[in-house]
Amino acid sequence: MAAVGVAAALVLTACSSGGDDPSTTSDGTPEAADITLWLAGADTPDELRDYLKTTFEEENPGSTLTIEEQDWGDLVTKLTTALPDAENSPDVVEIGNTQSPTFTTVGAFRDLTPLYDELGGDNLLQSFVEVGKADGKNFALPYYFGSRYMFYRKDIWSAAGMEPPTTLAEFAEDVTKLRTDSQSGFAIGGQDWRNGISWVFANGGELATEDGGEWTSTLSDPKTIAGLEQWQAVYQGSSNVPATERDVAYWDFLNDGTDGAAPAAATIMAPGWARWSIGDLTTNDDGEEVRDGMADTNKFGIFALPGADGGLAPVFAGGSNIAISAKSQHPELSENLLRIIFSPEYQQMLGENGLGPANKEYVDALGDDEFASTMIETAAASKLTPAAPGWAAVEAAFVYEELFQKIAEGGDVTELAAQYDEQITPMLNGK
Repeated sequence: MAAVGVAAALVLTACSSGGDDPSTTSDGTPEAADITLWLAGADTPDELRDYLKTTFEEENPGSTLTIEEQDWGDLVTKLTTALPDAENSPDVVEIGNTQSPTFTTVGAFRDLTPLYDELGGDNLLQSFVEVGKADGKNFALPYYFGSRYMFYRKDIWSAAGMEPPTTLAEFAEDVTKLRTDSQSGFAIGGQDWRNGISWVFANGGELATEDGGEWTSTLSDPKTIAGLEQWQAVYQGSSNVPATERDVAYWDFLNDGTDGAAPAAATIMAPGWARWSIGDLTTNDDGEEVRDGMADTNKFGIFALPGADGGLAPVFAGGSNIAISAKSQHPELSENLLRIIFSPEYQQMLGENGLGPANKEYVDALGDDEFASTMIETAAASKLTPAAPGWAAVEAAFVYEELFQKIAEGGDVTELAAQYDEQITPMLNGK
């Protein structure tokens, strides 16, 4: 999808994105209706979906909530088609934090500024708030945050006489030593830029900068080059995952094979919720065979990716924003749904299910074990991708996947950076 295609399609939505609800009764309450919520991927568990549906319908008699799950891979394409169509537009949508600017800057979402304080105000995760703003107004607010850290086989590291590293250079040395023909010291796919850009951030680099409303790709900046070259060395020295791979279920690599075979990786990088796909097999209350969430602390462990000079590396922050379509025919009912999502009860439920609550007052719901504390610490040090209008189009075109694969395959980083700066800069500006 070209950047111009996204902008051209979405500009059709540029209309009033606030104002009164035309579908209200004489006493000012919303008319009963069915509203639709699009959730991206499977991150929101069924328990939370059931709560939203039940609570919304109890608080809005006669109205119903339909929840539809959309795949992350084609979310931008579907939103680009659906949002301008008042007859078929979803009312409320979850959208990736990195995708928000493309939609907020063309009037695709309803202005939520009047609700900002009521829904949490300055207690909301501000980096996510910022990518949901345009012209000083709030069009998308945080839904949940996640963070990335290192999951590792503690038994393998210990057998090699290694402890978690304290610098990025030490990490590279350690995972290179742990690599064998059948085991990655650090399993990462060559196209996996969302994890790979942590090396850019750790070296003080940026993917793009903005000046006077104009965005410029900065892959050729010396600090960015240093990060990309360091990532290239780590990939080539430690990973057995092909350069063509992305979105790999790395957590499977840490688990022992069903025949007792050794794990395929000593270390992976993944969001905190990956914990529940790691560990020894057990049976839950429903009789289903599941992983035990790394219950064996002698076998499994976690640590934060260290910075270049110690401390924490600024990893890429995962998570989502949530917004109301500017074309929603039931905006007041949609606002009522947001009130439920940002309620103390739902924010608490997000944390209890391992999703970082949008409102920092409820991060305690994540717990106080090492998983929760590491998630909170790494999220506090995390960074987002550029809040450029065309960023969603860059992602949709898989430009960074292509770049990182070429770097993983041994391409000259300086030459590739210059080539892709030229390609990405106009896309960032919707050209």
